[in-house]
Amino acid sequence: MGGADVVDNGMRPPGRVTLADVAARAGVSRGAVSFVLNGRTDQRISAATSERVLAAARELGYRPNLTARVLRTGTSGTVALISDFISSTSTANAMIRGALQELRGQGRTLFTVDTLGEPDIEERLVHNLLDRQVDGVLYAAMFTRVVTVPDALRGAPVALLNCRSGDDFAAPTVLPDERGAGAAAAAALLEAGHRDGIYFVGDLPPGMTGGAQWHSWAPLALPERLAGLRGELARASVELAGTVPIDTDWEPSHAYDAVHGLLANRVRPRALVCINDAAAFGAYQALADAGLRIPEDVSVVAFDDSDLARWLRPGLSSVALPHEELGREAARMLAAGTRQTRRIPMPLHRRASIGPPRPGGLPSES
Repeated sequence: MGGADVVDNGMRPPGRVTLADVAARAGVSRGAVSFVLNGRTDQRISAATSERVLAAARELGYRPNLTARVLRTGTSGTVALISDFISSTSTANAMIRGALQELRGQGRTLFTVDTLGEPDIEERLVHNLLDRQVDGVLYAAMFTRVVTVPDALRGAPVALLNCRSGDDFAAPTVLPDERGAGAAAAAALLEAGHRDGIYFVGDLPPGMTGGAQWHSWAPLALPERLAGLRGELARASVELAGTVPIDTDWEPSHAYDAVHGLLANRVRPRALVCINDAAAFGAYQALADAGLRIPEDVSVVAFDDSDLARWLRPGLSSVALPHEELGREAARMLAAGTRQTRRIPMPLHRRASIGPPRPGGLPSES
């Protein structure tokens, strides 16, 4: 939707370079400058004249008058990405990179703002961006979750990125395929020969149903990952042995406590599927303290495929969150205006943490 004509209404703020300034420097008419800067080829303007105009624009630091452009074309060539915390996190900001790459190809500029999860900040930023007449909004979340889209955005072109609306708001929606991710983790264990002793680490603590910040994404990701995991196991006539709740959050220390508690009850899993790489890190430490080796005694697979997965020893098999592709697809769907929901595949990056199960029965059975 880019490529709108460069326009200038002749009114200039102090210090602003106008088309007339460029024309005077290049020694041509204002109309000729407009044609050249818009890349128009339907007028007979020589290559030498075009080069003079472009050189003059560069020398003077000419920038198009955005207000005039909006008045004439109805578009600003800009899109806003409004999120909770995306730009402040090294992993999730790949969504911004993906959106930026796609929008650049459309000839558009991206504004990014973080609301820090504060409704009053969000409302102020939304109105500010709409006042700037952005062409559309990518409404995004750092964690995959259900959101309430601000009322001010309900009449604007919006695409939902890594989240979905909790009501009947219809908009293009792009989500990671969490169910497919759970199935991929199960398939990797089944392929290695695992048929029993498979535990999922990271269920919600008893009584917790959502709302606290640390698991605000759980209404989408966790049940879908579990459903995908259980479904793939069921197709092989295998059942999940159980789930291991992690108190407070899914950080290494709490995952360590959860897996340590499981082992203290004389349960010896053959495989652990951890809710994220940080939880897997805690599980690694608990298994090591119990004298269990990865993958000889216990296989481990997780989700996120963060840098941690590559640095752990042995390397952690992890299902990647496709942040860049999420951003690119949301920008594509915003431009197309389609109101579909698309799920982006989450590939498994297999490393040394998955191996065949131990021969014989589970140690807890001996």
